[in-house]
Amino acid sequence: MPDDLSDDVACFGYINPLTAWLMVERFCSAGVRAVGITAATSTIAGHLAELLSERGIAPIGLVRGTPGRSVAEPSLWRDVISTDDSTWPVRLRTTIGDRLDVVLDCVGGPLGIALIDRLAPGGVFVHYGLLSGEPLPAECFDGRDGRRVEMLRLRDAVHSRPRHELPALFRPIFDRLRSRRLVTRPAHRVPLSALPDALRDKCDLLGGKVLVECQR
Repeated sequence: MPDDLSDDVACFGYINPLTAWLMVERFCSAGVRAVGITAATSTIAGHLAELLSERGIAPIGLVRGTPGRSVAEPSLWRDVISTDDSTWPVRLRTTIGDRLDVVLDCVGGPLGIALIDRLAPGGVFVHYGLLSGEPLPAECFDGRDGRRVEMLRLRDAVHSRPRHELPALFRPIFDRLRSRRLVTRPAHRVPLSALPDALRDKCDLLGGKVLVECQR
């Protein structure tokens, strides 16, 4: 981490921003216009929307209707659709007008096959998480109409590179953090000494990222 980044910014500068950057760089090249993002209220979804906006793309967000949660910056999204509404596929078709070029998914489960069915021929479904706890159905991998599933694991992307290449890998992230983009604002700050009590009473840690502060 560069010395000019504050600890509050630097501590959230790795997993979510770098994962989002890699997905957009690899799968949202020129020609991609319609992008769907699951778990749209998550921190990483907000990062994805920021990065896509740099390319002139307003993604479509899919959410599960968690009470009190909303996307971080509504102006970056073309639409945000709750899959709790049984008519959500109709709204999705109305919104995109045609087909999705790319889906960025961290949910898995039955939602996966529903979204793969909305991919354009040759489209890609990028799977990087499993919030539902259910794997993608087998039929997601049949490759019909050239649609494909790509798995992305940050660990593979980082640990497959020689160590001397890592500064260049992180440079686009650090540049954006300096300009106050891709920043995660912690929902809770907990002193290290109070962490055991906070973990016992987990309800106090709900609703966002937790920054554990180490006093000196």
